[in-house]
This record gives sequence, structure tokens and C-alpha cells, in this order.
Amino acid sequence: MSIDEELLQDEQEMKCEIAYIRQQLPIDTKEHFADDALLEWVLDAIASYYFESGVLESSADEVDIDMEEVARFVCALASQERQPALDAQEIRLIAEADLDFQEANT
Repeated sequence: MSIDEELLQDEQEMKCEIAYIRQQLPIDTKEHFADDALLEWVLDAIASYYFESGVLESSADEVDIDMEEVARFVCALASQERQPALDAQEIRLIAEADLDFQEANT
């Protein structure tokens, strides 16, 4: 597969993931994340948490992920990177929906 094909595939997967997450969110949270770019940033920040926390390196069959910690990390990162202020509860909902999507598609 060429790099262009991989990039196109990644873009399609992100669109599917965003659509799935939007279906899982309450209406008021959907409204706060109407901008796909912001939602993509949040998903990238969640992935950064997984990398930095070592969750992805675990050899355990199941890993307990503290969604409150994920939300705090993403909110703090948003502040550092001058992103719009984020609500930790909404980020937790997005992180849970993202995890559900990942589990359903692996």
C-alpha cells in the first residue's frame, strides 16, 4: 500500500470513528464539538495520553483505564496548547466512546 493510500485509509477511519463517537454523545455535548477539527484534536490528545501513560505497552489481557485521569490530561493539554476550554465530563464521554469504538473495531 502506498503512503497516499495509507493516508486516505487513515482519513476514512477517522471519519468513521468521529461518526461513531457523535452517535454516542448527548446532544449538548455534540453541539460543543460540532467542529470536526476540535474533535480530532481531542482524539489525538487521548491517544497522546495512552502513549505517555504506558497503557499501550501493557502486556496484560485487560488494562484498567482511569477515564477521569484521561479527561484531566486532555483538559490540561488543551490549556497548554491554547485550545478552547474543555469540560472534563464531556471529554470523559468522548474518551469512553472512543474506547468503545476501538474495542468494536479490533
